[in-house]
Amino acid sequence: MLALSLDLGGSHIGCGVVRDNELLGSASLDSELAKSLESLLPCVTEALRTLLKESGTTTKECAGIAIGFPGIVDVRNGRILSTLKKYEDAIHLDLKQWAMEQFGLSLRIENDARMALLGEQYAGVAHGVQDVVMITLGTGIGGAAMMLGKLVRGAHAQAACLGGHLPVDYRGHKCKCGNVGCAEAEASGWALPRIVRETPGFDESILAGVAQIDFQALFTAARNEDAVAHAVQQHCLKVWAVTAVALIHAYDPEVVVFGGGVMQSADVILPFVEEYVKKHAWTSWGTPRVCAAILGGKAALLGAVPLLSEDLRAM
Repeated sequence: MLALSLDLGGSHIGCGVVRDNELLGSASLDSELAKSLESLLPCVTEALRTLLKESGTTTKECAGIAIGFPGIVDVRNGRILSTLKKYEDAIHLDLKQWAMEQFGLSLRIENDARMALLGEQYAGVAHGVQDVVMITLGTGIGGAAMMLGKLVRGAHAQAACLGGHLPVDYRGHKCKCGNVGCAEAEASGWALPRIVRETPGFDESILAGVAQIDFQALFTAARNEDAVAHAVQQHCLKVWAVTAVALIHAYDPEVVVFGGGVMQSADVILPFVEEYVKKHAWTSWGTPRVCAAILGGKAALLGAVPLLSEDLRAM
């Protein structure tokens, strides 16, 4: 199957042409400063047309367009139900009409973490596994679950995709979603600068002189034995490990997949989470395997084919 694929991330939009489990071509568009999704659609259209031409394919060969969106999505009706301070105009856009007018193709839209899980289960580290949960670590924290080979979606389309909004500290910080102490409010990219600056000793830390406090800077400083960086790193590791245990208890997976840009430091993250899960997860059959996604930024794009192949009637 040939398909067009979009991954609408917090700061970039991934565009791709996919044939089965192979990405024939891809491009990334900067969306960080965009005021609306509608304003980006002409650039997205142009990028997809360019990729089609470069890959030697045409829309006539494509089965459709698949979109991974960072919000609550009703895949059955092709609607974006709720956003979180990003692409807020999306709930009013008729993306099905855009896909038909620009490409003559049908469209399927899904939560971006679910798309990434589909990609990893179809062509990545969880290939062939029927029961999987995924946690994506980046600007925010995403979550997704698959049970008995099917994505968990729920009656109102929000089941399992709010993994980053599981509360890990009822006395914690207020999250963008309105809750208090969400994993995302305590250990995500957008929360990290605040967490670092609130840590005692910040003024003497290497991080005080860093223009952009992100996870790459954090893990680098921690490797250089910076006390503040090490303390914050340990805090984030615990939050991510607690989130993994919560998802294990909720969805009974065989495999827990961690994805997102933060996994450039998988050598630090995975051993910590593995040990925490082994110690704290209540499972009667054994311990779920904890691993890093292997498709990177391609995961959601490669989720296009299994998403377009799904039988909506079976949901």
